[in-house]
Amino acid sequence: MRFDKRGETDRIIYNSHIVIENIPQKAYEYVINGKSTVEWIMERYQFTQNKDNLIINDPNEWGREHNNPKYILNLLLSIITVSIKSADIVENLPKLKFD
Repeated sequence: MRFDKRGETDRIIYNSHIVIENIPQKAYEYVINGKSTVEWIMERYQFTQNKDNLIINDPNEWGREHNNPKYILNLLLSIITVSIKSADIVENLPKLKFD
């Protein structure tokens, strides 16, 4: 998973066959621990290989083992939706005033 172009977050290349487009900026407004939830998912669910011992971390393996190969894609799409709705909720909260 990666953004199509640096600095442009409205399009995520999921893999060579799947592209998620028209992601509103609001999806990145919901932040936990300094990072948007969408970017956190993208970072955590990367295919990686350790350079020293060549151990492969393939997050897709869990989906295959549980007969749910679309698990990560569905998770990403859900996080985009939840992030937008959460940002809307936060935006519409009454402003608290402290004297």
